Amino acid sequence: MAEPVGEGKLYLDDLHVGQAFVSEVHVLDEDQIKAFARQFDPQPFHLDDAAAKPTIFAGLAASGWHTAAITMKLLVESVPLAGGIIGGGSEIAWPKPARPGDALRVESKVAEITPSRSRPDRGMVVMRSETLNQNGEVVQTLTAKLVVARRAGPKSEPA
Repeated sequence: MAEPVGEGKLYLDDLHVGQAFVSEVHVLDEDQIKAFARQFDPQPFHLDDAAAKPTIFAGLAASGWHTAAITMKLLVESVPLAGGIIGGGSEIAWPKPARPGDALRVESKVAEITPSRSRPDRGMVVMRSETLNQNGEVVQTLTAKLVVARRAGPKSEPA
């Protein structure tokens, strides 16, 4: 059953620049890496450790898109925006591969808040997120423009 929009959630009006969010941890294992790769990114360095050894990865590595999907799950669980996390564009990078056994967490900060002039019920938030492994190494950076709902203002009475 879907959670009611806004119940215990944050609106644009509740956010401030510099506000930080930290996710729980997701432990990545070899089976997850290979299952994702078989379905969505079937390249040898995501499917087989021996085939991955002579590549630039020097061993089995999670697809960047798998890391992104885990990041999305962790963002949904840790950044409680009213109406959900709705993307309006993003920039993503994978400076280091995620590996079997990595314990991934996401640390996010609000970088910008811009209320919409044409749509008073929402605004844009730029959120910068780093996905880190258990050693504090960054495996993904994400700068996302998010569409965030505003709280409903008082209803105006007819004259």
